[in-house]
Amino acid sequence: EGNLELSAYERKRLKNLTENAKFFAALKLHEVCGDSGQFLKIRIGKGRESSCSSALLGFVSEGFSGYLVWGRNEPPLCSCSCFGSQKCPMSFQPRVPAGPLPMVREDEESSKLAEDLLATWRRISEVLVRSHSPAFFPCATNVSVLLSRYKQSLNCMVLSEENIKKVVKSRVSSMAMHPSESILFVAAGDKIGQIGLWNVDCKSEEGAQVFVPHNSLVSCMHFSPFNPAHLLSLSEDTLRCGDVTRAVFDDVCRGEESFSSFSFLDSAASTAVVGHWGGSASVVDRRTPGTSPELSADIGFKRLRTVHVHPAHKQYFLAAGAVDVSIYDVRCLKPSGNKPVSTLRGHTKSVASAYFSPVTGNRVVTVCADDRLRGECSPLFSLPLFACCRHNNNTGRWLTRFQAVWDPKREDCFVVGSMARPRQIEIFQDTGKLLHSFVNLDLLGSVCSINVVHPTKNILVGGNSSGRLHVF
Repeated sequence: EGNLELSAYERKRLKNLTENAKFFAALKLHEVCGDSGQFLKIRIGKGRESSCSSALLGFVSEGFSGYLVWGRNEPPLCSCSCFGSQKCPMSFQPRVPAGPLPMVREDEESSKLAEDLLATWRRISEVLVRSHSPAFFPCATNVSVLLSRYKQSLNCMVLSEENIKKVVKSRVSSMAMHPSESILFVAAGDKIGQIGLWNVDCKSEEGAQVFVPHNSLVSCMHFSPFNPAHLLSLSEDTLRCGDVTRAVFDDVCRGEESFSSFSFLDSAASTAVVGHWGGSASVVDRRTPGTSPELSADIGFKRLRTVHVHPAHKQYFLAAGAVDVSIYDVRCLKPSGNKPVSTLRGHTKSVASAYFSPVTGNRVVTVCADDRLRGECSPLFSLPLFACCRHNNNTGRWLTRFQAVWDPKREDCFVVGSMARPRQIEIFQDTGKLLHSFVNLDLLGSVCSINVVHPTKNILVGGNSSGRLHVF
């Protein structure tokens, strides 16, 4: 039988085996396995496990739907010299190390474009600092007189094709807008740790650049109100300060508990309260050496999603979590046994966000999974409910949860994403009345979960789950 010719099926099978053997030999899997020493457990159903080199992750994750579990706490890293390039068949993202990170790109051409963008950020920040301009601080307005004029200005805010850009690779999870009035400069964070910077006034492709200062979802970011050359961003494991004057991302705070949000405790942005997903809160001082918080306090929450400091009485901060929305006095915080100054009642499901109004802090707006937007009156925290309206907040698994944020220029209007069709971004009055919907049937076809409003100009930016920003 050995002299008989092979059948067509056997010849094809032998050819496939030979090609596969050459392909895996070219990958040098044994060398990678020996260098990294990291293994991946592939769990197929119940009780069935196998191990393979971490170098196989790229192929396994694309062609196999099994449940992947790391054998170690850290994700595997590729040890190839071509790491980060598209030529490498194993396209793993490296873990961002602790400590200062330079604001540079990998290749020379992108690095030059990034330098131009950073120079713009540095220049517009220096103008504000030199002039001691209060332009980026909210200013009170006579809302009873100006509401009609404000509504007219909203009607003039339109979306154009040149003001839509993919700024980050993945789902937008946070945004911040530079207070400059001369150039529109926006920062966006996504769920894989990227921060995209976009000079909206630059209409070429070079107007946006991406940096990776974090390992995981960037849940919160703010330009410093004292020096907008500083961009502070928060992920699960670290709070960083991007200082464009030194072109570096510095570590401000690192911790074992996962961070969720932060808010500045003083106008100089030197101290901040940081919320943890596990339900505790920390106080961080940027002026002290090291990356440990000054104080960690258990406030009794099962889940803590957002924290927000009162704009006028900065010793108070608002915390929102599972079904809890409470106000605490940072001066009274201790490691355990903390009691709130006041509590907002009535939420029946998890609360996605809660924020004080921007000037007086006399109002609070919350977004809840019970499909309600609630407005509370907060003078000295009696917090009676004065408005409640139905709003579809069921964003599901693939969208960032909605957050209702106040227009920094007003005490009575806030903006929130919408699940309604046609796709739109909505502005409500604090009474719960819908004031305006930003709609564009041709250009806005997605849900913008995260939105930010310019502090002095009538400009709105919405971010969606594919990393695109839309500027109205």
